[in-house]
Amino acid sequence: MLGDTSFDDTASGKRPNRRALILVENLSVPFDRRVWQECTTLRDAGWTVHVICPQGRTRDTEPEAEIDGVLIHRYPLRAATAGPAGYLREYGSALWHTARLARKVGPVHVVHACNPPDLLFLPALWLKRRGARFIFDQHDLVPELYLSRFDRGEDLLYRAVCALERMTYRTADVVLATNESYRDVAIRRGGRRPADVFVVRSAPQIDRFQPVPPEPELKQGKSHLLCYLGVMGPQDGVDYALRALAKMRDELGRTDWHAVFVGAGDAFDAMVELSRQLGLTEQVQFTGRIPDADLVRYLSTADVCLSPDPRNPLNDVSTMNKVLEYMAMGRPIVSFDLREARVSAGDAAVYAPANDETEFAKLIALLLDDPHQRARMGRIGQERISGQLSWRNSQRSLLAAYAAACRERTPARWATRFVPGRGSTVER
Repeated sequence: MLGDTSFDDTASGKRPNRRALILVENLSVPFDRRVWQECTTLRDAGWTVHVICPQGRTRDTEPEAEIDGVLIHRYPLRAATAGPAGYLREYGSALWHTARLARKVGPVHVVHACNPPDLLFLPALWLKRRGARFIFDQHDLVPELYLSRFDRGEDLLYRAVCALERMTYRTADVVLATNESYRDVAIRRGGRRPADVFVVRSAPQIDRFQPVPPEPELKQGKSHLLCYLGVMGPQDGVDYALRALAKMRDELGRTDWHAVFVGAGDAFDAMVELSRQLGLTEQVQFTGRIPDADLVRYLSTADVCLSPDPRNPLNDVSTMNKVLEYMAMGRPIVSFDLREARVSAGDAAVYAPANDETEFAKLIALLLDDPHQRARMGRIGQERISGQLSWRNSQRSLLAAYAAACRERTPARWATRFVPGRGSTVER
């Protein structure tokens, strides 16, 4: 049973028991690593943390759970099928469940909403009117995501997602940006004061990415192993990587490699089929999602890691988690030349001209032939992760954002009891 939590009665003179509610729609928690790091940071700073998120398919399946002191409320959600109607059903269901569970959680000091979609300002607004402060955690620039994913131009739906983003910015008390590019958008397009926008960079969990001895058998009898880790959606560039590998075989005559693609997503089946069409089935392996221990085995054995995200309105200004995870493991990276890729990786990566698959293939081949360069790049990546890109820096920024959001806020007088299976009962 989860223990009692309560807001402090200011008359008692005791320190307030601060309560935060984090809203997530596109991933379950703790599978969403960024959100989980935020949860545990707040917990360690003395917050009682509730999360509302979807249930996972194979993990995070329980409707309610307490994990490491974080209280998680999950709802069933069916991912959208193609077309606007599918997204309307998905988002409508998510909003209904989020509002339902928010009522069960009861009053909070802070509601912290993570996009996409830019619709969670609606339940946040309801809580804000009841005394909560609203922090908008902008994981994606949804207008750029729309342009990059659907290639439909600035049509009616594009204008609608821009309007939702504006409403979210206006409703929020504080904005969290994942990098300086996103911060610039919040200030320029969102009209936010610079003092109200905090950069909280995503960072890999170092304890999750500890190298182990390489296992040559993972190379399937080849001299080298290439590795891709991450989501496989239409905008993630797995198709660019596959075409680059086919060029490396056909145009450069290189067949001394085996490639493994770790992850899943909307485009997974299409990428498996593309690999078959390109004649790569014998040299390319798709694992789907795998346990952390297996992931670390592949990354520890990989000679080169791939970040094939093409340049588009979203990718050019987004921080790619896979790049940071490759760096944590000390792996050299081949990337297309994207603004934020250079900010993250620096000299831990080499950069092909944007969307140029032939040059991408040539850079892979060059690194395969230069073990000293690979080792140097790997060391650079690890040093950047342990220094300027560590989660410690993001923790300080996150807690500063919460302090700014709660400044001059008068604590409410509520007491809440959370009981698994029954939700929360609230007393005034």
